[in-house]
Amino acid sequence: MSNNTPPLDFEKSWQGKLKTGLDQHLAPKERDRILAGGEHLTMESAAKDKIIWSCKMLERLEEVSDEKTRQEIMTGCACHYPKAELDDARGIFLKTGDVDQVIDLLQAKFEAFLRDVLELDEELVLEIISKGWGLAGVREGDRIIATKIPKSGYLAEYFQSGDPAEKRKLYCHCPRVRDGVGDDPQLPREYCYCGAGFYQGIWETVLQEPIQVEVLESVMDGGDVCTIAVHLPESITFNNK
Repeated sequence: MSNNTPPLDFEKSWQGKLKTGLDQHLAPKERDRILAGGEHLTMESAAKDKIIWSCKMLERLEEVSDEKTRQEIMTGCACHYPKAELDDARGIFLKTGDVDQVIDLLQAKFEAFLRDVLELDEELVLEIISKGWGLAGVREGDRIIATKIPKSGYLAEYFQSGDPAEKRKLYCHCPRVRDGVGDDPQLPREYCYCGAGFYQGIWETVLQEPIQVEVLESVMDGGDVCTIAVHLPESITFNNK
């Protein structure tokens, strides 16, 4: 049987998640004003058009909400790691209560992804690992510092490029705006709470508690990488490290 399901339009999906987040915090009239113009955007729209609209959207949102609310709305727009693939991580935490063992498992998954799925040369795998990039992150006290890897489809190009501006474009994971990274206007760092929501989703699934995340660095506003701090709940104790 042929599959006639049309391909997912990421832009429409993202706009839908944004609308859901706005509905949770704002009145319909405010929501509609913030979303105005976004209904015309598709994946075929130019990255610059999406960036211009996103900047204006965030400006309108800032007029009617505080920083915490805006961050919650943007994290709700995130793409998520498959929950079914976190069952073992959740199981380890339930059995041991040890966040460090969960991090070790996530690191093993990440390294297997680099070697078995992306089939990277071992030298490149070791370079990525040495930078502390990837799924697991590195625990520093009561927070986990997670740095994304460059967009996997562009990894080879990323490491071959010597142009910082080009590297930022190759690094960015967001299919809405990747091609416009570094161009004017620049999206504010607040936009990247969408990307931070990826890590928030992982740790909320594992710990089954609300998790706060913080964008420390983003290529969107001139950083070399995208780094997220995952703030662990006060209820967590640390057994090993």
